[in-house]
Amino acid sequence: YWEGYCPIHENLHAEQVMRVKAAHPEALFLAHPECRPEVLELADEVRSTSGMIAYAGESSAREFIIGTETGLLYPLAGANPDKRFYPADPHMVCPDMKKTGLKEILEALETLRPEVKVPEGIRDKAKRAVERMLGVGKG
Repeated sequence: YWEGYCPIHENLHAEQVMRVKAAHPEALFLAHPECRPEVLELADEVRSTSGMIAYAGESSAREFIIGTETGLLYPLAGANPDKRFYPADPHMVCPDMKKTGLKEILEALETLRPEVKVPEGIRDKAKRAVERMLGVGKG
């Protein structure tokens, strides 16, 4: 959908997904839209991270293979304690996502800092890109 990629999602290959699917044949495979096209073709559903959480909660399936950053496994399991979640690849850990913790969030909420200013043209293009990503799989 765009030129560029997420290095974490780019490292997930179809062969790895096939191995995990073979190990968990009853599990549905949920893939993030930033995965490679050949990985998306294997997906039962292509969803954003919040879309994966919603889908897992609404689905009657009991097992899921998750094709995105492994940090999503914890909230999925917490919201669905009666269901099982398996990483498509246990090495899908994003160091950039681990930079912000509760301490940093609390400080930002208390101080309203750091303030980030983005030129309107960039903001508008970024918003459209996010909206298109969130729309994948809703069609």
